[in-house]
Amino acid sequence: MSESKQERLRKTFNGQNVIAALAIDQRGAMKKMINKYKKAASEDIIEFKKLVAKELTPYTSSILLDPEYGLPATKQNDPASGLLLAYEKTGYDATIPGRLPDTLDNWSVHRLKEAGADACKFLLYYDVDEDKQINDQKHAFIERIGSECVAEEMPFFLELVSYDASGIDEKSAEYAKIKPRKVNEMMKEFSNEKYHVDVLKVEVPVNMSFVEGYSDDEVVYTKEEAATYFAEQTAATQLPFIFLSGGVSASLFRDTLQFAKESGSKFNGVLCGRATWADGVPVFVQRGKEAAIEWLRTQGRQNIDELNETLEKTATPISL
Repeated sequence: MSESKQERLRKTFNGQNVIAALAIDQRGAMKKMINKYKKAASEDIIEFKKLVAKELTPYTSSILLDPEYGLPATKQNDPASGLLLAYEKTGYDATIPGRLPDTLDNWSVHRLKEAGADACKFLLYYDVDEDKQINDQKHAFIERIGSECVAEEMPFFLELVSYDASGIDEKSAEYAKIKPRKVNEMMKEFSNEKYHVDVLKVEVPVNMSFVEGYSDDEVVYTKEEAATYFAEQTAATQLPFIFLSGGVSASLFRDTLQFAKESGSKFNGVLCGRATWADGVPVFVQRGKEAAIEWLRTQGRQNIDELNETLEKTATPISL
């Protein structure tokens, strides 16, 4: 990694060399959250992102935003915090197989850098068991982005989200049984040097709602089995890796990080979104800007503080 790239990557770290980042690059998901209460307008999404960024960025190591709605929020960032910008189009075309990726129109890694980004983030949906031809397209796609990032000396954060191409519901017990292999095998694939990935943003390898002691219903994994999958995840890559929250509650996410640590996971931080700010959306939509600011300064800040305290005890510092 070049010195310039290392310097940019360090901007995403906190003082302990851990990534304690806030993600608010959601677009389609945020529209759905707002649509529960009113028809989402672009102005609503932009304004909420601005509020979250302004109120919570000072307590994080870095923030992830999107160029479509998030750029106004970057103008008010705490300069001590790093900025990641998303490069992918939101969602995927469900009418064709493969959940194929695509980059944002009129954007490049060079333009992300010019917009002030310290790192590029790209989201890829991936099933290790999918048709080889589809996965080869995805491999080539990520190779191109990695090469762009090398040319621009821009750190490359690759977010990997597993699924099953045959249509198994990712929240089901059936999927929970096959998730560990899918998550850990795709981490092995994209740790290959040809992709030029610098940090992997990944799911935890189990569905904690089906882990013994954490499940209210069916148990798919004993605690010992779940712990083994966390240890195998660490062994699957030589790259720094951080966890996404996947929309679970703030308390369950903290419990998950603690369980990961006790299982021997060497994860290097988080890029946490909805677990931090999701409950602020109905406050913003139903009660307005001032009420949302109050929520962010109280409950939102508390969510960040508690997460940071957990990271201090659980995350492994990154060594460059």
